[in-house]
Amino acid sequence: MKTAQFFALTIVLLFFHSRVFAQIVEQPDPLRPSTPDSIKTTKADSSQVATSSQDSTQAQQAAPPTPTFRYRFTADGTLTSGNVNRALLQLTSAIDYQLSDYFKLSSNPSFVYGKQNGLLAEREWFGDLRTTLRHEKRLYYLAFGSYERSNLRQINHRWTVAAGAGFKLLNRKRAYISLTDVLMQEYTDFQELNDINIFRNSARLYGEYTFDKDRWTVTHTAFYQPALGQYNIRWNASVSVQVKLTTTTSLRTTLANAYESLIVPGRQNNDLRFTIGLVYEKK
Repeated sequence: MKTAQFFALTIVLLFFHSRVFAQIVEQPDPLRPSTPDSIKTTKADSSQVATSSQDSTQAQQAAPPTPTFRYRFTADGTLTSGNVNRALLQLTSAIDYQLSDYFKLSSNPSFVYGKQNGLLAEREWFGDLRTTLRHEKRLYYLAFGSYERSNLRQINHRWTVAAGAGFKLLNRKRAYISLTDVLMQEYTDFQELNDINIFRNSARLYGEYTFDKDRWTVTHTAFYQPALGQYNIRWNASVSVQVKLTTTTSLRTTLANAYESLIVPGRQNNDLRFTIGLVYEKK
């Protein structure tokens, strides 16, 4: 296992990309609720476990739910020298604090820092705080606020607040798909453009699938966020493949794309990145 960990640390230094962009634009990678598949028992088994099942149910009803804390940290980047000197570090995380069966708090802070030929390229901050009501139900409700700064897109400050609902299209132990839709107010302070204060509709499709006794995990996230009453579109999508090295450590590769129709002069609308890094996760 030490050899595998050493190999993973070496891989972290590799970064494949079609362009030297590495931006995170509101791409939270949530920790989805894990619901086991239904346990099927035979008639013979059911008679044997009936008494213990009743005792367990009574104990669960008597005791209040215990708050649970889950988290995931991801680190990846690159370091090259020669004709092109490039240094990049990406840190992302997903945090869930479940207070009860009906209420939990979540956050997905991230930080990206990069230089190219001695010049600052990325210094991207993103932080959010989300509340989810009825998160164990198929139909649930959420509200959140976020803050972002971006040297890549020349954004001094971007504040958003939103509220809406989510629906679990599929909720199994090894397959999960959810769709959320929220109304979002956004205020952006650009370095060169006029500030904007608009409303958006934000739709998110998220999926997570595990294979080979949970050794392999595939996740995908897609956002579509058009402004209301004017042409101003933002969308982004990502897909990740993750393989476990230990019970808490994994190697993950991610392909992500981010697009904004309104940008400052001299910047491109589209950013594409492909990264490999390590994940530390505790569920």
